[in-house]
Amino acid sequence: MRLREALKTGLNTLVENRVPSPQLAAELLLMHVVGCDRGYLYAHPEVELPGPAANRYFLLIAERSTGKPTQYITGHQEFWGLDLEVTPDVLIPRPETEHVVEAVLDLARRNGLGREAPLRMVDVGTGSGCIALSLAAEFPRATLWATDISRPALAVASRNAARLGMAGRVTFVESDLLTCFLAARASEPAGCGEMLSNAVTPSPSPCHSERSEESLHFAQGELREESRPASQDLRASSSSAAPRNDELDSLSRNRLAFDGNFPGTFDFVVSNPPYVGAKELDSVQREVREFEPQVAWGGAGRGDEIYRRLIPQALAVLKPGGWLIVEIGYNMGDAVPALFGDGWTDVEVRPDLAGIPRVVLARKGWVLGAGCLGLGL
Repeated sequence: MRLREALKTGLNTLVENRVPSPQLAAELLLMHVVGCDRGYLYAHPEVELPGPAANRYFLLIAERSTGKPTQYITGHQEFWGLDLEVTPDVLIPRPETEHVVEAVLDLARRNGLGREAPLRMVDVGTGSGCIALSLAAEFPRATLWATDISRPALAVASRNAARLGMAGRVTFVESDLLTCFLAARASEPAGCGEMLSNAVTPSPSPCHSERSEESLHFAQGELREESRPASQDLRASSSSAAPRNDELDSLSRNRLAFDGNFPGTFDFVVSNPPYVGAKELDSVQREVREFEPQVAWGGAGRGDEIYRRLIPQALAVLKPGGWLIVEIGYNMGDAVPALFGDGWTDVEVRPDLAGIPRVVLARKGWVLGAGCLGLGL
């Protein structure tokens, strides 16, 4: 079977099964099997596809016909020009999320800060690491942290950092939002290192000594049980098992040791948090609803619960004049900006390329109002 025939047959199958963007999916799956780019497919349509490769291609077409996203089948997704590994443990990076990265670059330029600026940034709910690693690529002298409540997601992000030659550029922390950093503020003056001495670490690995300097650290966020978001419990029922010790070989076994007192020291806090509310659940695409981790996209409450916790937490860890930049849902252009109260200034909503409200930016003021440093726990 020639490439042209395989592509046509695969496309017809996807169309019959009402798969969204069937042409793109058929091309990507064939490119994955052949190991080529799109240009090769169309420049060499008469090239013969060997039988085993054809069989594999049609198995992948059948898998996509069940609704499983193409990115989970190929294990890859491009974001900001970076080739990222994606698994069912992480949300698939979307082009719209690149607006978060663009906002950081724009604000840096407006403030006369170039690529070599020694910025301090934290990505909250990092998932695949797409935002944090994009910022690491753009700002080679920046110091970056990335948090996630999911250890399997952090394992994916750490592998992406290693694959992209950025191991050590980003410190990946297991934490509920920013609570790991806020522990220092809520504790005795002993400091962050002592407060986090009960860090959660994986079981010892044979690679412990060789891997001890790599970039993933696990820390336990101090979150009151009654304040824990409902979406967090969804991870326990996920079909994705926690990574085995051998899968965590590339992760640091060191306890979390921060270089200083974090509250009030970040230039940027960025996040693409879960924001789909319960009322919108029926409108969520099948591919998202059935295959992507619900803890990463929401589906409970009003959809703004994470913002209500993140905004005051970010206020506590940002420098005066620092920025919080968050992605929002299409219907949140008024609701999320309204959550910024005392202590914030220059709140702005930016649209995506379709004109839909997509990113909210807010700057921490230089003079803070009374009570504005609540930690949002």
